[in-house]
This record gives sequence, structure tokens and C-alpha cells, in this order.
Amino acid sequence: MGSEQRRAAVYLRISQDRENTRLGVDRHREDAEALIAARRWLAVGVYEDNDISGKGHKKRPAFERLLKDIEAGLIDVVVAQEWPRLERNRTDGVRIIEAAQRHHVLLTFAKGSDIDCTTAAGRLSADMFSAIARNEIEVKAERQSRAQRQRAEQGRPPKGVRPLGYATNGEVIEHEAEAVRKMYAAFSSGASLRAIAAALSGYRGADVPHLPALPRHNRTLMIERNARRAEEGLQPRPVPEDGPWVSSTVLGILRNPRYAGYSTYTPKEVLANGDRRRSWRAQILRDEHGDPITGNWDGIVALPVWEAVQDRLDDPARISNRTGTDRKHLGSGLYRCAVCDRPVKAHGQRYRCAGHIMRSREQIDDFVVEAVRRRLALPDLHDLLPSADEPRMLEIKTEIDERRARIHRAQRDYDDELIEGLDLKRIRDRENAAIDTLEVERLRLSLGMSHNSVLKARDPLSAFDAGDLALRRQAIEILCEVRLHPHPRGVKAFDPDSVTVTWR
Repeated sequence: MGSEQRRAAVYLRISQDRENTRLGVDRHREDAEALIAARRWLAVGVYEDNDISGKGHKKRPAFERLLKDIEAGLIDVVVAQEWPRLERNRTDGVRIIEAAQRHHVLLTFAKGSDIDCTTAAGRLSADMFSAIARNEIEVKAERQSRAQRQRAEQGRPPKGVRPLGYATNGEVIEHEAEAVRKMYAAFSSGASLRAIAAALSGYRGADVPHLPALPRHNRTLMIERNARRAEEGLQPRPVPEDGPWVSSTVLGILRNPRYAGYSTYTPKEVLANGDRRRSWRAQILRDEHGDPITGNWDGIVALPVWEAVQDRLDDPARISNRTGTDRKHLGSGLYRCAVCDRPVKAHGQRYRCAGHIMRSREQIDDFVVEAVRRRLALPDLHDLLPSADEPRMLEIKTEIDERRARIHRAQRDYDDELIEGLDLKRIRDRENAAIDTLEVERLRLSLGMSHNSVLKARDPLSAFDAGDLALRRQAIEILCEVRLHPHPRGVKAFDPDSVTVTWR
């Protein structure tokens, strides 16, 4: 086929065109069309991926259509501005080179030369251009990552999307911050992620904590961006419809160390411990002594509260749960069987321990609630409350920090080739096992009185009466142990002696 008969397709791509000005793709189209006209080829189509990266994280629809048409034999020449416009990842590089080789398609560039992938020299050139394009991306990514880490090491707020409660410069947005504090307090008091999401969405109910309703954060962010665009004389972008909050968003907020004032850095590589559930803790930046680096912003949540929430999120019972952690009944999993000491389960209108007891839920709950209400009404209540073991909590935190510092030092020694990989693994496994044991103990101590708004209230009885299901369950768990005995045979009336309430 003569050169004047070749069917030429134009491929256009610009990584970022957020304002959709199309200036870049239009320039590239003009250059490509001028090249096609100069070489007397037949223009058969334009394949455009505007505002799409070529790194491979996002599908490029026009690139996929280009490959499909090459395989169909509809194209003899592909014209692009330069190789990096065509691809910047190994997978797409191999695909375009092999397709061009199979179908004798010439690759040519307005700011470059022809590449004939049917020859060994042409494929070598294509491989080299592809490798250079990938190297440019990787070097840029390393430079940006190092700058982000340096920024975090200095305690400066990270760039990018602002989290709920903070402005981009790190200043606190008070009405959002108050919602964040209440989210942490609700979770510490036993509320589930699902219940917190429902409360933020405006739902109300016995098992929904009292939180201010907020619009979805992505909607708020787009409204703010459009306000800035209006100041710059730009057209607004579409604003996402408001909808209910989801549990994963709540989890991300509860996991974020920035709310406790910690500076964080998210590495691109997989974390050394491989545990995604604890990744936020692992991403807290530490200095050469292994101590956490604090940010140059005000924390929204007190450190003990943040740590307590992490302990509850790391609780093995939550990790192994596949059906959710919401409790629908006051005593399910909380009251115990007096025969075997196992937690009872809700079974229809009753509490049940298989083979031992079957008791009326309403009668038991009424009895326990009234007993707790009498306790909360005592004038010397605070003298009777179990005290948190603050010294032991401090000891646990100090020991956890020391063991994490040992892991950090071992990693540094390994990087400096002072120890072998097996030594690093042995140290990491030993210290992580000890940390897990300490965190289980801290979980038991931390989710207690200090994080229950009923027991901290000026009027605990009124706070208990007004509390949601999770808050009341936690108050009962802190105050007492409830054991259910088998109901006496032949007795229809409720027997108070068949329920044992032991005050802690």
C-alpha cells in the first residue's frame, strides 16, 4: 500500500484538563493533522482521552477503541504528539507494540520519528521510549512522595482533600469538629458504625446516637470548590446529590490519627505489618527515637479517646464479625447465664441460653433498668463507681511505644545492613505479639467510665433515661454484671431472685 493510501488515526491525551479548556488536545490535533496532510495519508478518525492519566490506574476508553480498531485492520498508522501521550505504563506499552507488530501498523509522532514495530530495531526503540516515559513518571512520583513526607515530618497539614472538621490550612471548623467529637464519643459508648452513619444522615431512633445531621462530605467539598471557582470567574462543577452516610466513611474518620494531633504519611508501598485494619496507626510518623510526630494543628479528639476507639476497632470480636456489630436488645450478649456463665442471646421475645434458660426479655430488661436507675439516683454515686486504672493505662501506653520503637530501630538496622532479614522478622513478630496482648488489656481498661457520657453527666439518671441503646448497654456493663437463673417451675409471676445483679 503506498504512503498516500495509508489510513491514519490520531490519538490525543492530556493528563490534566480540570477546566475542560481543551487547549492541549486542540494543539496536538492541529500538529497531527498537519503531519497527516504533509505525508498524504488518509485521516480515518480521532481517538481522544482528555483529562486522563496514562499511568494505568484508570481505563482509557479511546485507547481501548484504538487497539480494537487496529486488531480489526482498520488502521495503518497511529499518530500521536509524542510517546508519553500514547502510554506511560508497561502493560499498555506492550499492548500497543504487539498490536502494531501483528498488523504492520506504523507508530509516528508529531514531535518525534517513525517507529516500525515489525522490525527488531523498531521494537527496541519503542521499548526504550516506553521505559523512559515510565521512568519520568516514577521519578516524579518519588519526588512528590519525598516532599509529602518532608511536609509531614515538619508537622504541616498535608495537601489535598480536607478532612471533616479541618480547613485545608489545618484550622478547626468548629461545627464539623463538634460532630467529629460526638462521633468518637458515640463509638466509645458502644454505638456501631452503622448507627453513627444513620445519625449523621438525620435518622432518629432508640438505637441511633444523638449526633448532628450533616450533608455528605463530598457534597460539602464540591460546594466549597464551586464558591472558589465563582470567585475566579469559572463555571461551577456538578454538585453530588446528598445521600445517607455510609459506615466506611465513619470508619475512616474514626481511624484518622490527625484528629488526635498526630502527623501521618501514607506510603505507596504495602505496609510492613501487612495489617490494613491497623494501617492508620502504622502511618503515624515517628522520629529517630520512635516517638510519634505531632502536627502543627489543634487536635479535635483527646488522645486517650482516640486510642480507646482504636482499641475497640481492633477488638478481635469486631474483626471476626461478618454480620455487623449492632445490638438490637438491651441484654443480648451482655447478660450472662447463671448456669454456664456464657452470654445469653435474644430469641424472639426471650433471652436464651441453649439447654439452660429461656426468659422473657421484657421482664428481665424492666428489672435491670429499674435496678440501674436506682443506682444512678444515689447521691453518692461517684464514690461507688469503679475507678479507671490510670497508672496502668499509662504503663501500657509507654510499653507499647517502647516496643514500637524497637521495631523501628530493627527496621533501621536492617536498612543499614546491620542485621539479617530473619532477625528483623523475629524481632517484629515478638514485639507485635507483645503489643497485641497489651492492646487487649488496654481495651478492657479504656472503654470504661471515662468515656461514658451517662456516668460523666451532671444528672446520670436523666442521661441514662435519654440515652440510646448503645449508651445504656455500656452504662450497665460498667456498673454491674447481670446473671439470669432458670425461672422456677410452676411459677408464672416474675421472681426477682431469679436475676442476680452484682455491682462492680
